[in-house]
Amino acid sequence: MTKSTLIDKLNWRYATKKMDPAKPVEQDKVDQIVEAVRMAPTSSGTQPFELFVVTNPDIRAQIRPHAWDQAQITEGSHLLVFAAWDNYSADRIDAVTQQMTDERGEIPMLNQYYENLKANYLPRDERVNHDHAARQAYIALGFALAAAAELDVDSTPMEGFDPAKVDEILGLQEKGLRSVVLLPLGYRQEDADWLLPMKKVRKSKETFVTEIA
Repeated sequence: MTKSTLIDKLNWRYATKKMDPAKPVEQDKVDQIVEAVRMAPTSSGTQPFELFVVTNPDIRAQIRPHAWDQAQITEGSHLLVFAAWDNYSADRIDAVTQQMTDERGEIPMLNQYYENLKANYLPRDERVNHDHAARQAYIALGFALAAAAELDVDSTPMEGFDPAKVDEILGLQEKGLRSVVLLPLGYRQEDADWLLPMKKVRKSKETFVTEIA
């Protein structure tokens, strides 16, 4: 995308309130959005979260009451659930190191880097580590939002849900994961969404950006 096209797409997108259940998102577009999430940068390349793509209508119906009854969860065709690691562990970091070695070859400096990472991360409080992992998931969320906009797919990022209930429904605790943000995907129902005709409102550059030369 050129810069102008990207900005045009970001102006086009909004937090869609009413999705059309009769218009599912094409699989090839979902695949591209998922790939954008997979390709997003993360701290030290650890990718400390997993992505769940939920299409099962019964499961999405179970999640909806625990997400402020937001209709996009069931009216969209796909629900992306970003689930961050509950903690960093030696096994998890060693798995990252092993993949790096398998794909790049033996690099002593790289091995030492991840040993230092373990020395810094493992003594930390579990909540500190989970919060750090969650922030990496949010970087990927931004990539998903931009990719969806590029493909003319509507999306609505959601923090308004009960993570413990979503974790229970998806069996995340057993996987050492915690849900941190939801992203329904679908197509806007233009004649029924009260937000669609409203002007996009953002702070002005003058009040938002401080340039330090």
